[in-house]
Amino acid sequence: MKLGLYLRNMGDASAPDTVRDCALGAEAAGLDDLWLADHIAIPPDDAEGSNGRYLDPLATLAWLAGLTERIHLGTGVLVLPYRPALPTAKWVATIQELSGGRMLFGVGVGWMEAEFRAVGVPRNRRGAVTDETLSFIASCFDNDEVESNGQPLLFRPRPAAPPLFVGGNSPHALERAVRFGGGWMPMGSDPAKLAGQIETFRRDSAAAGHPDPEVALITGLELGDTAQAVDQLAGFAAVGVTRVVHAQRYSDAAVFVAAAEALVDAGSRLAG
Repeated sequence: MKLGLYLRNMGDASAPDTVRDCALGAEAAGLDDLWLADHIAIPPDDAEGSNGRYLDPLATLAWLAGLTERIHLGTGVLVLPYRPALPTAKWVATIQELSGGRMLFGVGVGWMEAEFRAVGVPRNRRGAVTDETLSFIASCFDNDEVESNGQPLLFRPRPAAPPLFVGGNSPHALERAVRFGGGWMPMGSDPAKLAGQIETFRRDSAAAGHPDPEVALITGLELGDTAQAVDQLAGFAAVGVTRVVHAQRYSDAAVFVAAAEALVDAGSRLAG
């Protein structure tokens, strides 16, 4: 089981020194991956916890790729309808190239009405736009030459496509993950509630020619109690979760690095 943490790219914890120290500390602790959330336009009446301050996840991952050497770097999740397909494909390919193949590409359809208004995309088209963007990005990683708006173009550099993770707990998210050959990235804390969906996802993925797909669970672990954290990880592993991404609030890098160390310790105890 791979283990990751959400790195806060919002609010006071997104100060450059804090982000850098968190990433380097997590890498030194042996954590497998770091994940960033995505908000592009927080309205004034919905800014609690961030004060409207959000670092762009793709730009932040590109910066972190140059600071780190081993740890994988993920979008958890990038809201595809907010961004035009071609520049997004170029961003993803560039991060994958410069990081040495360490990007994890989590995607989602989004939900916040204010953000859709801000970017000028109808919210009721978010599923269709996501599918169109995923299809285009897949074609970019499959071919040196692609076409955008009727214009042929060379898509280079063209590294190996990063692993895809489709976020969301809805049936549509599961179907999209199967259709595009990606992993599934749900949220949850109860293995029993996830077991049936994971079984369905694995069965449908295998039937579509994608055996052994990944399941990256976003959850909160009791890292203050090592035995309980190990039990939680064991429960998730038993139902087919392959990655656990722990999310918690923190005020400084010391708290974040302590969580990374506790998570790595729990994972080692589970494996041992």
